[in-house]
Amino acid sequence: MNPTLAGFLQALALVAALALSYRPLGDFMAHTLTSAKHLRAERGIYRLIGVDGDAEQSWSAYLRSVLAFSAISVLFLYAFQRLQEHLLLSLGFPAVSPAMAWNTAASFVTNTNWQSYAGESTMGHLVQMAGLAVQNFLSAAVGIAVVAALIRGFTRNRTDRLGNFWVDLTRITLRVLLPISVVFALVLVSGGVVENLHAAHLYTTLSGGTQSIPGGPVASQEVIKQLGTNGGGFYNANSAHPFENPNPFTNLLAIYLLLVISFALCRTFGRMVGSNRQGYTILSVMGLYWIASAALISFFEWQHTGAAARIAGAAMEGKEVRFGISGSSLFAASTTLTSTGAVNSAHDSYSALGGGTAILNMMFGEIAPGGTGSGLYGILILAVVTVFVAGLMVGRTPEYLGKKLGAREMKFASLYILATPAIVLCGTGLAMSLKAGHGGGMLNTGPHGFSEVLYAFTSAANNNGSAFAGITVTSTHWQIALGLAMLFGRFLPMVFVLALAGSLARQKPLPETVGTLKTHTPLFVGMLSGVILIVVGLTYFPALALGPLAEGLH
Repeated sequence: MNPTLAGFLQALALVAALALSYRPLGDFMAHTLTSAKHLRAERGIYRLIGVDGDAEQSWSAYLRSVLAFSAISVLFLYAFQRLQEHLLLSLGFPAVSPAMAWNTAASFVTNTNWQSYAGESTMGHLVQMAGLAVQNFLSAAVGIAVVAALIRGFTRNRTDRLGNFWVDLTRITLRVLLPISVVFALVLVSGGVVENLHAAHLYTTLSGGTQSIPGGPVASQEVIKQLGTNGGGFYNANSAHPFENPNPFTNLLAIYLLLVISFALCRTFGRMVGSNRQGYTILSVMGLYWIASAALISFFEWQHTGAAARIAGAAMEGKEVRFGISGSSLFAASTTLTSTGAVNSAHDSYSALGGGTAILNMMFGEIAPGGTGSGLYGILILAVVTVFVAGLMVGRTPEYLGKKLGAREMKFASLYILATPAIVLCGTGLAMSLKAGHGGGMLNTGPHGFSEVLYAFTSAANNNGSAFAGITVTSTHWQIALGLAMLFGRFLPMVFVLALAGSLARQKPLPETVGTLKTHTPLFVGMLSGVILIVVGLTYFPALALGPLAEGLH
């Protein structure tokens, strides 16, 4: 079959699977977040942690709960790694170094899953299962909980209550993430993904040498790694490893899993605000950017630039033959647009403009469809800005979903938009100016070396976790710097999201009039798409011009 046709059919099958899942999964998550009934297991957890499941929290109390839970999670995961050599199933691995343990704890708690280590030779099975995999579930649930609070801010009136973080966290984990993960873990095992508790075994190769082949509980971690848009791999090669991603079927299934919840949350949003058309509007913008990104990366990687690429017929360097250009490009676009960070190819080996598109995907704030929860609340903030801009154009006080957007609301939205770029650009600038940064990590010089550093901070601050793989980040400087970028990039925007939700919830609803901007029309889809492009372009264009654009033009 023609490779181009095969790639098109893969994308078509993926879109069909996502379309079939959109309504039932979105409706189920809406029911989960709005139901007044607690399951028996949930009531047991509430009693255990001392929470009243029927009590609700203000935005500040909700935020304190998020921050306290995340801080405890960082400490727990850090201690788990430092005590590894004394735990069961440690496989004889020593304790993880302090700097690496800090970086990894910050990474997995923030849903970033940046890995500066080789999993199969650093982490024992218990740390992988009870430490890293648990945070894969919980960090994903935190993101969905925060966007649920924001949606309640739009739907509630004259109140300071946005729900209960502990209830949201428990329900999302038990009702949504765990059941789906169990089912698809079995599907992955049937597709050839490894699931055992074996240590590494030495085997004799055909050439007479020896090779160490490690086993482990891979499938159970692989499914939540994708479903929760986490991205941390059991093996150093991540989803390029044949034990994690053995064939084109598991590759397509992995892409489906990392997209399905984030897209379905648009339906959840529409159901919770009482207008499915609002959900379809947000879905349309997400879908347009996702399709455009996948098409651009595929186009750039199919270009025959250079002697090696002409001989191979495409830019196959750093890509697995079993996935090819199409399977690799579709994966790269999806993983950098969803804060997943899993990779089935080396992004450092992509063409200059193909790699630049991957960086741009993260710079958009990963909103197409973005991480679990974080993608939706990111694009809703941009929708608020779009409505405000439209109001200024016609000289009318802007309103969105019946809520007035005044100075207070726009301050929170503006701070949200500025927070991540400030972390990315300041971090990149400091790294390039300090010898400990560029001198201790860059493996390339010139625009490509700059792109490596820019990619690293963009990935960390946007909680993506993928890397160009052409930069060494194992020094203490890089471990601490990127760990701080992950924490600030995750929780600083959440402060502004929840503050905005609290401000909206206290308002009296405004009746719709003939002057109200319709936010469920193709016109608004175009306006929102344009605002996203302009905001990102103005913010990041100088940095992109120094890195991937300069390399591509050269």
